[in-house]
Amino acid sequence: MGDCRVVGLLVNAQHFPTSICSSSCSLGLQQGFVQRSNEKQWQQQQQQIPTREGCPQKVAARKKSMLTRRKGRILGMGVGEAAAAAATTPPHKEGGHERFDGKEMHKRLFEYHKGGQTRPARPIPVDNLDVLLFQGFNWESPKRYPWWTYLQSKVEELVELGVTDLWLPPACQSVDKNGYLPGQLYNLDASRYGKSMELRDLIDMLHTRNICAIADIVINHRTAGHQDPRGHWNIFDGGVEDKRLAWGAWAVVDDDAYDSGGQGHHDSGESYAAAPDLDHTQKQVQDELTDWMNWLRAEIAFDGWRFDYAKGYAPEFCGLYCERTNPTFSVGEVWTTLSYQGSRPSANQDAHRQRLCDWIDGTGGRVCAFDFTTKGILQAAVQDELWRLRDSNGKPPGLIGWWPQRAVTFVDNHDTGSTQRHWSFPDNKVAMGYAYILTHPGIPCIFYDHYFEWDLKAQIQELVQIRKRNFINAESKITILLAESDMYVANIADRVILKLGPRMDMGTLAPSEQDWKLASYGDRFAVWESRRLPPPKIESHFAEPELEWPRVEPSHKVHLIDKMTHRTKKRILEEIPNLVDDDEREKFKDELKY
Repeated sequence: MGDCRVVGLLVNAQHFPTSICSSSCSLGLQQGFVQRSNEKQWQQQQQQIPTREGCPQKVAARKKSMLTRRKGRILGMGVGEAAAAAATTPPHKEGGHERFDGKEMHKRLFEYHKGGQTRPARPIPVDNLDVLLFQGFNWESPKRYPWWTYLQSKVEELVELGVTDLWLPPACQSVDKNGYLPGQLYNLDASRYGKSMELRDLIDMLHTRNICAIADIVINHRTAGHQDPRGHWNIFDGGVEDKRLAWGAWAVVDDDAYDSGGQGHHDSGESYAAAPDLDHTQKQVQDELTDWMNWLRAEIAFDGWRFDYAKGYAPEFCGLYCERTNPTFSVGEVWTTLSYQGSRPSANQDAHRQRLCDWIDGTGGRVCAFDFTTKGILQAAVQDELWRLRDSNGKPPGLIGWWPQRAVTFVDNHDTGSTQRHWSFPDNKVAMGYAYILTHPGIPCIFYDHYFEWDLKAQIQELVQIRKRNFINAESKITILLAESDMYVANIADRVILKLGPRMDMGTLAPSEQDWKLASYGDRFAVWESRRLPPPKIESHFAEPELEWPRVEPSHKVHLIDKMTHRTKKRILEEIPNLVDDDEREKFKDELKY
């Protein structure tokens, strides 16, 4: 496995007006901020921060969490844990979370230890509200080995679609072919999806096309390589020559459903019976998983995270790992059961979406959640029960009705659909599902099968273009005009009208030809967009900074903090001493003996 490290990171010395840009950089952390397309709309939204109806006991905490990185997303990584320590000075801080204004235009380069080969600059990520996520695999992807190379042939089509973030499958050695029973986390060459260098080539191609790469992080559980003297599988191998991630029974919870002989604390979430559950309360577990994720960011060049089986451990740990690794985007899989009456979902699913809200709150608002509430309600509603799509307050009944800025909507994924079909959307109603999620608030995720293997590519492309043309995003205003068994009508941002259902006569709700034009239609759905011009999009007129070498002295130093391991502090001071504050360098000189 060709190891690499960050050796050159560009910070251009251009100075923009302080009202537009606050320049900052540290230890290979370049931060990109994307100016919202409609600044006036942004200012209005800041005056009225949306709240999650139905959760009055958490209004104060919610408003703090809602402000988390609303204006932009952190881009870039450093060496090891130093990513968590890079200090920036944003214009404001509210509720303990950073909010950024303006846009910084930095690039960075990576260089391998061997050969001096440079890698492409990372893309500046879009605002979280404008993310279009694409799941780049299905349950059968390992059969098309190497998947990393095959997926390169699809990148141009993803660019044409307008994808901003591509979710990739678990990339490390695993007992199962799909990667969800990982063992040697640093061993990427044993993946059933391809070799480490093939993965790097794919990510490089994505970055040249301005798409961020999202890693599937499986850290609830882990498969062991050896048995302890009592016959329990709890001796772990990290996949490297040193002792990183080489754990024992102490790293496993003591009440594991899997007979692991764990000697750690009680599980902080739901147990996973197929492999030993990790004890995330252990400091060494936290620190070494942080190091590994930072390695994925800095050296493999992943940009963000999808947390698998996130209900298996307390949400505070997802928040901790994101705080330490600064992903451009992160989302957790918190798949719990809806409430049912007989064989059909209950009309009220507030308790279900409340659990998602509580989980997001538990991460400090740092991580989004897949909106399983909306999926479950929507796939029931399209079966002639469209009345389900409006709650008692006239809002969407899923997580998008309470916290759309943190809700990732989807129709199916590799678990619910594909060849597993654990909870699949009705096949003949999938187009209706995309018409809903691509016109509504929330962060939509498109599934590989539906786009590349079903006859839906043209319709999905059309719906995505409608969303982008009309600046529909995760927090767009929605007014539900009608929700009855055979018809659903909603107005989104006064720019788009969606109609679902078999009923043809819309009565007084029919859009007038003078004000609206039909933009897309299919089996049991139609979409109109306003004939009025959309609000102007504010474009940046600053030129890309040119590459400079050697790098310019950063405006902010790296801070050595207590959460770093001794090894990380030593590595920082040996490799990049000029980035460390002089006072702190002297303070730690005796401790580190370098």
